[in-house]
Formats: sequence, structure tokens, C-alpha cells
Amino acid sequence: MNIIQTDIPDVLIVEPKVFTDARGFFYESFNSKAMQAAGMTGDFVQDNHSRSARNVLRGLHYQIRQPQGKLVRAVAGEIFDVAVDIRRRSPTFGKWAGMKLSAENKHMAWIPPGFAHGFLVLSEFAEVLYKTTDYWAPQFERTIVWNDRDLAIAWPAAEEPQLSAKDRAGTAFHEAELFE
Repeated sequence: MNIIQTDIPDVLIVEPKVFTDARGFFYESFNSKAMQAAGMTGDFVQDNHSRSARNVLRGLHYQIRQPQGKLVRAVAGEIFDVAVDIRRRSPTFGKWAGMKLSAENKHMAWIPPGFAHGFLVLSEFAEVLYKTTDYWAPQFERTIVWNDRDLAIAWPAAEEPQLSAKDRAGTAFHEAELFE
């Protein structure tokens, strides 16, 4: 496994070693020892799987209590995945990292607790799998609006994305409940 640092040192891209032959491919998508050695801490307790159409944007989500670390990958299609540092005491507070994850590149993103997370579907559809280090707790879930001016995320969208009602009603970054 190759671990690649992003502009935010705590957000990592995991590039698995892929073995390909005439039959197809094989790769190890999770290895606890390797990932802990790279700084990805916490035990995974839940797996989530979503399927979304082109131009669907999900996020920016986080849990103010029971924060979740996430190991995210696209198993079909391609997404632009974003992590926003919402830890007030962090040197990268308010910064974001974005990366393309796809079935083709097989990259995964490690997003530690204390980050808001979202993604935009770039292909006709995408299926996204992600492991979390804590359980979903809807009472603690929060959403920062995807197009917040202070964050200025450079989403690669040609048009206005499709959003859920919850995501359309997201809070501005400067008004959001954040981590200390």
C-alpha cells in the first residue's frame, strides 16, 4: 500500500497495490496494521454503501459528537471527494482537500474524525463504500453548506449539483457548530 499525504497532513490517499492479469484484478482494500502505521487510528465499526447519479453532491456532513473517521472509496464510477478541517485548534482549520476516487484508480481517502466530508459524482453514476470509526448518530449529525464562500471549495461541477433537502439547508461555515 502506498500512502500519499494531501495538503492537509491528516487527510491521506491510500493507493493499494493492485495485481492484474487476464482474469481481472486483486487488491487488499483494508489492512489494519498498514493503516495504523500510516496514522489511521480507530477501529472500524460500520460500513456504508451509497449509489448516486451524475452530479449528485452529498455533504458536507459530520457528527459533532461521536465523530467518525472514514475510509472512503468508489467501487463503481468516479467521485470528487472532499474533506474540510473543522477543528478550531488545527493549523489547517477551515482548509479543504479534494481528490478523485474511482473504480479505475482504486484510491481510497482517509478522513479522520474532526472533518466534514462530502463528494460529487463525476461519472454517470457512482457507488461509494466507506468504513466509519463510530456509528451513525443522527441526533449529532450536522451539515455545512456545500458552496460556502469562506471555504471556497473548487467543486468540478459544470452545473448546479443535485442536493438533498438536508444538504440544501446546510449551515454556513462561520455559523456551524465545530470542534475545538
